[in-house]
Amino acid sequence: MKDILKGLKPENVFKNFESLTRIPRESGNESEIANYLVEFAEKLGLEVIKEPSNNVIIKKTATKGYENGPTVILQGHTDMVCVKLDEIDFDFLKEPIPLVVDGDFVKTKGTTLGADNGIAVAMAMSILESSTLEHPPLIALFTVAEETGMDGVVSLKPENVKGDILINIDSEEEGTLLASCAGGVNNIVEYPVETTHPVFDKALKIVVQGLSGGHSGIEINKNRANAIKLLGRTMSLLSYEYSYELATLGGGEKMNAIAKRAEMTITVNSEMVESIKMRLKKIETIFVNEFMATDAGIKLIVEETDKPLAVMTTSAKTDIINIIRLLPFGVQTMSGGIEGLVESSSNLGVMSHEDNIVKFTNAVRSSVKSLKDEINERITIVSKMTGAKNYLVSDYPEWQFKLDSPIRDVMKVTYAEMFNKELKVDAIHAGLECGFLKEKVGDIDMVSLGPNLYDVHTPFEKLSISSTARTYAFLCEVLKKLKEK
Repeated sequence: MKDILKGLKPENVFKNFESLTRIPRESGNESEIANYLVEFAEKLGLEVIKEPSNNVIIKKTATKGYENGPTVILQGHTDMVCVKLDEIDFDFLKEPIPLVVDGDFVKTKGTTLGADNGIAVAMAMSILESSTLEHPPLIALFTVAEETGMDGVVSLKPENVKGDILINIDSEEEGTLLASCAGGVNNIVEYPVETTHPVFDKALKIVVQGLSGGHSGIEINKNRANAIKLLGRTMSLLSYEYSYELATLGGGEKMNAIAKRAEMTITVNSEMVESIKMRLKKIETIFVNEFMATDAGIKLIVEETDKPLAVMTTSAKTDIINIIRLLPFGVQTMSGGIEGLVESSSNLGVMSHEDNIVKFTNAVRSSVKSLKDEINERITIVSKMTGAKNYLVSDYPEWQFKLDSPIRDVMKVTYAEMFNKELKVDAIHAGLECGFLKEKVGDIDMVSLGPNLYDVHTPFEKLSISSTARTYAFLCEVLKKLKEK
């Protein structure tokens, strides 16, 4: 088979990366890559452990003079997202990734590349097989199923991985060192609806639409409107002036997306229809004015519809309004350690109404566990006050920013020396394996880095060659500086 990446620098990194692209490794299908890594380690005479999950741990002793250095864990995941263009005939289980070198980029012919996170595995392999690189004791930790729920790191056996420093190589922006990520949980509120027969003779469907939406972690600080929350305010404002009955309601699409559409069906006295329509226009103007700079496309649409067979009781309607109004939404706290970083947030992402149950799905995130707990407690209070129940699902841990991090300090100095510019220290308001790893290997010194990657999880994924070379050289230089604990 032709060595497509031959000649690219660093040579061993791209040699190893190309070998990985010839092995099937979609999430849940990591047995072959695990066996390959075990064979790789055994050929080098290194200690290797393959866990039942197919996590692979490879250990390498320190080079001479580095025996008293800290044990460094180099970590990445072996699985990849397998996506292709519809018109491409390609089998990820049988065919090697169709690599292409295009200028400074390695990419493919219509499939995902798998540099997320194959480039981390390739870098760690190159360090393990090097006979010239100076370094302290090393552990290479290769986890599985990161892309589908971090199952590999969840199943990791702590006794197999003991270290002082962990360097995760799953970031996608050169020159940016991640030092924190949010933990999160979905807090589900369920309200049992009591119904009665409608009294009023006309039904209206009211829709809040035209909002921008967005990712509830990355874009929660952009002050975008939430359609469900606006619908709750609309219900309140109408209640101050009109008698109406609430029949159905719903909104949002995903728990981790800011709701950009919500709707309800109400019944009213037919004599009030035109007046309500005019009031809704005024409410729309209020919302547009409030979000003029960030979400000015807000629309309140009203149309007549079929009269429903049942409506909620007055007390149920009141409870629903109170739940929507009181559930926390948006940024809750900002980080004191990283300027501009959202520390805690909550997103009312989905509201559904089925089988006389109205369900509210809230995505709660924080890089500080106690603050995540505090938001969940507030949601519990709202639930108890209104006769609803709430429960938590899909809980994942945070990686809290540390003011003191020796490895971060070493990296900042080394980066400045090598590239004559400052290493950016940042965090993301989303999840990384580092949160689970902190629980598994202990609260050790931890950072995350990586080369420039673009359009990951798409058939247009590409990896910068020059960025890979710089990132690898930087990583090796950092290891050389870790001679003493």
